[in-house]
Amino acid sequence: MDARCRRNAAFDNTAEPAAYRPDWMAALPDTLPLSRISIPGTHDSLSLFGGCRLRCQSWGLEAQLEAGVRFLDVRCKLERGELRIYHLCTFQRVSLRGVLRRTLRFLRAHPGEAVLMRIKEEMPIFPRPRFAARLQRCLLEESRGRLWCREEVPTLGQVRGKIVVLEALEQAVLGIPYERLSISDAWNVLSLERKWARAQRHLDTAASGDPATMHLTFCSGNGLFTCPEDVARFVNPQCYQHLQCCSGQPVCWGVVILDFPGAGLLQLIIESNNTSGTNGSVPEAPSTPQTSQRQRRQTLRVAPLGPVSPVLRAASRVSRRTSMRKGARRSCTALRHLYVTSV
Repeated sequence: MDARCRRNAAFDNTAEPAAYRPDWMAALPDTLPLSRISIPGTHDSLSLFGGCRLRCQSWGLEAQLEAGVRFLDVRCKLERGELRIYHLCTFQRVSLRGVLRRTLRFLRAHPGEAVLMRIKEEMPIFPRPRFAARLQRCLLEESRGRLWCREEVPTLGQVRGKIVVLEALEQAVLGIPYERLSISDAWNVLSLERKWARAQRHLDTAASGDPATMHLTFCSGNGLFTCPEDVARFVNPQCYQHLQCCSGQPVCWGVVILDFPGAGLLQLIIESNNTSGTNGSVPEAPSTPQTSQRQRRQTLRVAPLGPVSPVLRAASRVSRRTSMRKGARRSCTALRHLYVTSV
């Protein structure tokens, strides 16, 4: 394939995607852990406004999901009591509640799918102390029991029809802790070649690394002398060519996160999950060493809302690193006061 065709297949800044893969996860086995699935994702998924310096996507949320995207990067600011989606200082004309509702609407129509959603506070000069409590309340009110907010990486069968929360908070545990994942996010791009080299190394690490570890590779970036679209025009075709070398073979590339992805690149990521070489059989998910048997017997579902418990408020003041050193039990216990029910 010549360079122009490869660029067209890998990069797309038009309003509607050429790809249409709304049910690709439905064909995968229930026993497959998310850490062993190649998942296409978008960086700053709702960043459609703000000009060329800030715009990271050209497809709306529903178009991304229907094209096969299953990882969403969602950045919020707490503004007048509401969590609104921002890229830096630019409001993206949607709230977190709207994003959750629209994503869950897609999942109701496609119950064999699951969507990973990274939720973070966008560029806080001073972290808002009420952000975590407001986020937790929003997740409860909108989830209808269809969010995975546990700390362990689930199997696909456990989360079909659900949103899997990957949270990037510093003081509370509301989902799979982001800092426990293997992440390559060299977002500040000074050299396009070096940016791609780092992403390529991490993709290869995902393909050959620990199958119990979730790998996230950001192929996106920005910089003083470039912009997200220019980075994607260079990096996406490189990524396409690299993945195409293993086309037709089952390879786990982890979560591949892109700006302006093209239909051909999405297809390569999705089709790398081909399990025909193993007759469709996939080993059981490896157990998570740091997760106790008691935690594995817990599930999250919506409970009647009440005031945030004093225990949760106390736990939110403890730094994430300190709480991780003492173990996850304290934060899990605090959360259980609000919305964890044993089964």
